[in-house]
Amino acid sequence: MTDTNEPPSRDSAKSHVLILGAGPAGLTAAWELTRNNATAEILEADHNEVGGISRTASYKGFRFDIGGHRFFTKSDEVNELWHQILDPEDWLQVPRLSRIFYRGKFFNYPLKASNALLGLGIIETILCVVSYGWARLFPRKPERSFEDWVRNRFGERLYRIFFKTYTEKVWGMPCNEISADWAAQRIKGLSLLGAVKSALFSSKKTSDGETIKTLIDEFKYPKLGPGMMWQVAAEKVQARGAKLHMGSRVCGIRCESGNVVEVQAQTSGGVTTYQGSHVISTLPVRDLVNMLQPEPAAEVKDAANALAYRDFLTVVLIVDRDKLFPDNWIYVHDPAVKLGRIQNFKNWSPYMVPEPGKTSLGLEYFCSEGDELWEMADDDLIQLGVKEIEQLGLCGRAHYLDGTVVRMKKAYPVYDDTYQQNVALVREYLEKTAKNLQLVGRNGMHKYNNQDHSMMTALLAARNIGGENWDPWKVNTDAEYHEESRGDPDSAGRLVPRALEARP
Repeated sequence: MTDTNEPPSRDSAKSHVLILGAGPAGLTAAWELTRNNATAEILEADHNEVGGISRTASYKGFRFDIGGHRFFTKSDEVNELWHQILDPEDWLQVPRLSRIFYRGKFFNYPLKASNALLGLGIIETILCVVSYGWARLFPRKPERSFEDWVRNRFGERLYRIFFKTYTEKVWGMPCNEISADWAAQRIKGLSLLGAVKSALFSSKKTSDGETIKTLIDEFKYPKLGPGMMWQVAAEKVQARGAKLHMGSRVCGIRCESGNVVEVQAQTSGGVTTYQGSHVISTLPVRDLVNMLQPEPAAEVKDAANALAYRDFLTVVLIVDRDKLFPDNWIYVHDPAVKLGRIQNFKNWSPYMVPEPGKTSLGLEYFCSEGDELWEMADDDLIQLGVKEIEQLGLCGRAHYLDGTVVRMKKAYPVYDDTYQQNVALVREYLEKTAKNLQLVGRNGMHKYNNQDHSMMTALLAARNIGGENWDPWKVNTDAEYHEESRGDPDSAGRLVPRALEARP
């Protein structure tokens, strides 16, 4: 294997690469390829914005993210790339504050024992401590579900207050049907005892010396939002000779003799065809397989179509208030509302809000394409948001000025019982029929990657085109590259809730 710090091979200069999607992975691939004189064409379905789920949208001058995007990575290489794209004056150092909102009160997130217990009141605190003690004395074994895992580390009552409601809103399934492996990955190193130790000794390390990811207390952020980075990246790769085709939705991928020979894209003027020596795809695996020509075998299409996704929408409210709360974002654990999370964009960057005395909020609803929330009219969603934010006591209806809605399909690839086998089957097929095609990024690999993880997969894919030999599928959860897998069949991806098989 080649060391990642070595410069890429100049063999990439001989290549013309088609990149499907102008999100973080696609633009990172273009950056690396054009840095080494390869030619690249990027096909992006959106007519106006690059960045994918990391884009920054705008409405009447107010800017907002599709979710929040902290810029923090353990990869020095990715961090360096971020700073190659944006100049120093374009970056802010932002203190992180995110809290849980429950029964009209704020609770620190990550959980702090004194705040969580005392904030609940003396009687509830005593009940939570007793519940925790009971869970430690009589843990559930084996730990099969998310509910089992969290209950064993926090007790039944704290689990129901601080974990159950929000998790079920996000994933649309009961916690006792979600596998414990997601909790073990997503909230690694945290327990009530660990939270107490962290509060007492200001520790941000796990027992094996690793930084606890959920305890990061500040991060970098582009002053005009993450979309600023990808807009600049798009401009710079085009200045190097890359071609960016906006409003070009890939609709066909033709293969011959074991390679992709043509990509078709639907544009306002009809279908345009493109050829290249290599293809890098960030498209959802399910969509990609259904575009292949000739049509794959039924078992391959069935595997791709079985891959599931969780969708997402943001109701943006502009309110006539200078300040509402100091948090970057708030997790809403109140089961009486459908709202899952609230972004306060002004607290990410003051440049996101153009008018003094105003604040813009992003009310986030987790849903599935075609369900009641997804199909609700924009005006009705805005009114729902106004109602629920008032119901929570965070902002009165009288302060509401304006609003808009943004929907994001396939925001979260879901790891169900069969996703690993399905992805493996698709990969095996592509390795035979599309040898010059590489999959990168969150939806491109059906992995719940962070932005930096997606970027690293794209860097490695681009270097493969230059003659190196990397396996992007081994980019792990900390955006660090490992030549050897650790034996865990899913050690290369950040786990997303997986439904449990029925008990025997």
